[in-house]
Amino acid sequence: MAVEETMSEVTEGISKIENWISGNSDLFIQYGVNILSAIIILFIGNIIVKTIAGSVSRLLSKRDMDKAVVDFISALVRYLLFVIVLIAALGRVGVETASVVAVIGAAGLAVGLALQGSLSNFAAGVLIVAFRPFKSGDYVEIGGVAGSVDSIQIFQTVLTTPDNKMVVVPNASVIGGAITNYSRHNKRRIDHVIGVSYSADLQKTKAVIEATLKADSRILKEPGIQIGVVALADSSVNFVVRPWVKTSEYWDVYFDSLQAIKEALDKEGIEIPFPQMDVHLDKAS
Repeated sequence: MAVEETMSEVTEGISKIENWISGNSDLFIQYGVNILSAIIILFIGNIIVKTIAGSVSRLLSKRDMDKAVVDFISALVRYLLFVIVLIAALGRVGVETASVVAVIGAAGLAVGLALQGSLSNFAAGVLIVAFRPFKSGDYVEIGGVAGSVDSIQIFQTVLTTPDNKMVVVPNASVIGGAITNYSRHNKRRIDHVIGVSYSADLQKTKAVIEATLKADSRILKEPGIQIGVVALADSSVNFVVRPWVKTSEYWDVYFDSLQAIKEALDKEGIEIPFPQMDVHLDKAS
């Protein structure tokens, strides 16, 4: 008897569910269509967003705009357009877009307060793109790190160090500190300090160094080479040697000129002394 009552209750429950589904079939169809439409909007919208962002990137590149600036603007366009697509998809499933915008605004405020550092990095990125203290490919020193600029992104700047390491520097650190751009000008000065013996002929030493540098065609004639005694050190007389070269040839000339000066001084018998100290001992009385 109990089994018959249970089966009757199950049958009655199933019947009620069937009736409810039958009575709300139009609602299910409507929501199903809306959800499907939202998925299609997201799918197609994402394709359109990528297409537009890619077109913006190509357009800016054709105008010879710096790669770092192109990457920054392209990423910014992509994120903004995707937010619009997301709002449109939510609106299709019945969510009021005005409410969505309000929620996004409130959430943005809350996230902004929680992630003030990220917002400052974003603002700093905008300033970097606007004032352009460096561009892609420049060799710079920023945030205590030196390397070639690979890209300027929304929140960080990516560098590649001379030993091929990738370093990510927050944009706020870039703007908040000193920026040294070694590639901005087309010529740079090399600074050598050459020490010779106190017994050396200083005029001859200067002439040998000057002749050695002038023999290198990569040394620029203007500005001229500066050579002079800079210090009377403990073990040597130090000459400062300052030739100018093209920025692109800086390190090649730096190493080659240092070697050439050493070889020329050796050939002329001009000694480059080792650090030394004279110690005098007095006999105890």
